Amino acid sequence: MSNAFLALIWWVVPAIGLIGALGYVLWVTKFQSKFQHETKRSVDRFQRFQDSLRDTQAREVNAVNNSISTELPKLFDQEEIERDTIANNRDAQPKPTQQ
Repeated sequence: MSNAFLALIWWVVPAIGLIGALGYVLWVTKFQSKFQHETKRSVDRFQRFQDSLRDTQAREVNAVNNSISTELPKLFDQEEIERDTIANNRDAQPKPTQQ
């Protein structure tokens, strides 16, 4: 390789680095706030989406709990349950042993 080519490399590489650094500084000062604003808006949309899923899930759980609490009295007669419970407890008691 010739000395002229090596000298050119020693000047071109730092020049490209300097141009890249200046371009980055320009981007940061001019365009970064725009991208941050769009990113924040996107994050806010995602958080609203997550909140809507939580709200929907909470409403479904409440609806299921409400339907269960209103249907239980219809499904079972309380007197019938108490009669069955008393009968089962009476049968479950041990009988006295005779000696």
